[in-house]
Order: sequence, then structure tokens, then C-alpha cells
Amino acid sequence: MGGFRCGLLAALLLMAMALPARAADEAAVKRGAYLFVAADCAGCHTDVKNNGKPLAGGRALATPFGTFYAPNITPDPQYGIGNWTEAQFHRSLREGINKHGGYMFPVFPFPSFTGVSDADISDLYAFLKTQAPVPQKNKPHEIRPPFGFRFGLAFWRLLFFKEGPWQPDPTQDALWNRGSYLANAVAHCGECHTPRNLMGAMKTSLAYSGNPKGPDGQKAPNITPDPKRGIGTWSLEDIETVLKTGQLPYFDTVGSGMAEVVKGTSQLTDEDRHAIAVYLKSLRPVPGS
Repeated sequence: MGGFRCGLLAALLLMAMALPARAADEAAVKRGAYLFVAADCAGCHTDVKNNGKPLAGGRALATPFGTFYAPNITPDPQYGIGNWTEAQFHRSLREGINKHGGYMFPVFPFPSFTGVSDADISDLYAFLKTQAPVPQKNKPHEIRPPFGFRFGLAFWRLLFFKEGPWQPDPTQDALWNRGSYLANAVAHCGECHTPRNLMGAMKTSLAYSGNPKGPDGQKAPNITPDPKRGIGTWSLEDIETVLKTGQLPYFDTVGSGMAEVVKGTSQLTDEDRHAIAVYLKSLRPVPGS
């Protein structure tokens, strides 16, 4: 009888220990889901045009260097990230290094994702692990030579890549810093809205001033506070409305790539949309494209 009581007590203790761990895991997944939509991961990693399954990759992205195909990021162990460790996943975002130790092409926005915090990377990993695995093979990139040679990326990284994580500005308040973190790291807004040089790197001196040759040949507008070319005449509420509904101040709606982005930003909290708006309005006005 005493042995039974000891066994029961041990089982109850194990259950009590498991409940907080499970609650922590569920909280991490929930936080990861929020980051997932903020970063619009599905927009790149789902081939909607060809009725592809969620996150199974295959979406084509045309660039001046060739066509890249987004990889499978479902938990499939053969074709996705099912057998990636959290450390390998962390390294891909922070350092732009893939599971096999190779350099990743910067069409994957690791120059921005490097700023994501350790905790947020862990939460995003936890969320992706809960998604449905899809056994779909990745498509090979179609890159014009010599841009397809990965060893050349070492030189590119030396010139243009600065490893994170993002650091808050002590001269700014918490609201501004939250907006900066979301815009620059998580939502990686500059990847589309910043012009690029001949080597495909963002011209950081012209950050957010628009990109006439954006992804898939789309034109990304100037979103600095320049009054003529940018959003200098927009109010904070105007920016927040665009991020929530896609409705522009002049009674039009966003289209093409930004419409996809709004699917994610519409799910952010009002506070986070406000933080992004505050940050964008604080930028140096640049009379770019």
C-alpha cells in the first residue's frame, strides 16, 4: 500500500511539473504566431499563385540576379525544417548561415532578421514546429552567373552585413524603440522600401526612401516623412489605418506586395501599429523616388 502511495505521489509530482512546462510552451507558440504574421513569413514561403500548401515553399521571387524560390519551412523532416535544431534555426536568422553551414543568399532578409531578439527567435521556432509538415521538395534557384556562387557571399557579407541583435536607442523612449524594432527587424520594412546598390545591398543612407526596382519588379514607395515624395503629410492615424486596413489617405487602397504585408500588420495590436507609425514619422526625410 505504501508503494502505491509513493507511486501515486510521484505521478502527481510529474504532472504538476509538466503543467507549467506545457503552459510555457503554449505561450511561446502564441508569441511566435504573432511574430510570424508580423514578419509576413507566409507571404514568401507559400506559393499562393500555384495553390501551394502553406509554408511549403516554391514561390518565385524575381530579382536582377535571377529567380529565387522560397524554401519549405514546414516541420517536414526531409524537405522542411523538421530536423533543424533550435540552434540551427537561430543561426539562420542571426547569421544568415544555413543548416549545413553555408552562406544564405540575402534574398532571405537575414540582414534585417539578424536584429530579432533571441527570445523572439525561440518563439518563432516553437510556432513553426506546430505547423503541418508538407513533404514538398525545394525548387533550385535560377541565378545568373556569377551570382549563384556562394563563396562570393563572403565578400558581400564583409561589405554589407552587420550581425545583430537590434539594440535600443537610449535617447528614445520605449514606444519609439518598439516601433524601430518592429520596422527594422521583425517586419523588415526596409527590405522593400530601401533602394539597393549594384550588388543588391540596401543603401542604408537612403533608408525607406523607396525602391523603384523592388522584389518581383514592383515599385516600393518612399515612406520617409518627406512632404513631396514621402508620407510627410500623413498623420500617425493615416499610417496606422494603412497598416490595419490597407486604406490610403487619398481614398485608394494598397496593392501588389503591400496588400500581402497588410494581411500581417492588420493582426498586430493597435499599440504596435502606433509604435511603427511613430518610428516612421521620426525618420529623416529623404526626397527619394
